[in-house]
Amino acid sequence: MQLSELFGYLGAFLTLATFSMKTMLHLRIAGIVANLAFITYGLTAGVHPVLMLHLTLLPLNVWRLRQLLALTREIRSASSGAVSVDWLKPFSRQRSVHSGEVLFRQGDEATEVLFVLSGRFRAVEADVALRPGEVFGELGLLSRGHRRTQTVVCEEAGALLCIAYDEVRQLYFQNPKFGFFFLELAAERLMRDASGRMPSTPAGVLRAR
Repeated sequence: MQLSELFGYLGAFLTLATFSMKTMLHLRIAGIVANLAFITYGLTAGVHPVLMLHLTLLPLNVWRLRQLLALTREIRSASSGAVSVDWLKPFSRQRSVHSGEVLFRQGDEATEVLFVLSGRFRAVEADVALRPGEVFGELGLLSRGHRRTQTVVCEEAGALLCIAYDEVRQLYFQNPKFGFFFLELAAERLMRDASGRMPSTPAGVLRAR
């Protein structure tokens, strides 16, 4: 058996192996190695159709692998709980709130998530202060019937960013980092409401730029 044939068989084996792989990361890596094996086979054996095919597939697999690694970094970054408010501005409207104003009451219909830009607010039933950079109102999106789980009042005049639930759904699917942030935020809110305590490290914090 010639050396060129060994590369051909190696490429074929790796291509076959990709069909049994359960993760995209390993599939892309195996695909890249298979491309390199077939390129070597095509060069040494003079099989030009195989050579041209894998010269085309190699940069595609490398590009997809880079995308996958970038997505993995974004997901890991989401666990820090830091989300840029710049992402949200195109999807939101700003609202000024006066001291003493009741934003909504427990059981009211829920239609949007709110982000504190300035001022101070309080979730009455949980007795939790909401300060600049924090997020609230997200549980209404997850609750049955989309109802508010807390009464929120303004203790110090300020401003909010308001994002409709339809926009939140779009962000959730379009931006993986926001999606994981939203899941962690909702989970911590549920734990807080169940225990009656504020989490030691709130997930609902935005990073301003």
